[in-house]
Amino acid sequence: MANRKLYKTLTLCIALVWIVNGLFCKVLNLVPRHEQIIARILGNEYSRLLAILIGLSEIVMAVWILSAYKTKLNAVSQILVVAIMNIFEFILVPDLLLWGRLNLLFAFIFILVVYYNEFYLNTNQPQ
Repeated sequence: MANRKLYKTLTLCIALVWIVNGLFCKVLNLVPRHEQIIARILGNEYSRLLAILIGLSEIVMAVWILSAYKTKLNAVSQILVVAIMNIFEFILVPDLLLWGRLNLLFAFIFILVVYYNEFYLNTNQPQ
């Protein structure tokens, strides 16, 4: 029973991370550094549009998380997206990251939380 509560709490927290980063940081542009990262990696011309599209994708990820549809596939998708995105940023734009190259450590911790939540705590969920 305690694992179930922890699973639900962590699921909400994980979804909240995606919503905050998608809606507030990218779509509403409350953290312009995100658009600067996109501009540096993909170019200035469409950086605002790409930031909005990436932000909307992150909001969709949060909705997917909260829907509890194919949770294992969702967890693997999250892990891959976070790993790939953070490796690119680590290599290409470490000066724009909130904690510089240390961001990779926080990304790894987030990946571990997603993994633990889905593949350890959610063992009773049918797929």
